[in-house]
Amino acid sequence: MKLDFSQLNKQTKKSFSDQHAVIKKVMQGKIVACEQCRQPLMLITPEQSEQPGIGCLKGCTFISLEFS
Repeated sequence: MKLDFSQLNKQTKKSFSDQHAVIKKVMQGKIVACEQCRQPLMLITPEQSEQPGIGCLKGCTFISLEFS
């Protein structure tokens, strides 16, 4: 039995690209809305939270980021 991961690989690559684009826009100060609640996504720095990243106030979208 041979497994075909090509579709999964395409979806993963698209998801990564989409998240990268969101991170880039938010870091540039552009307004990006959460796809679920339509609230603006905000940058959460290590000074603000133990879990830094990008997310909405409701928490339905969150992209974890590492700061150095």
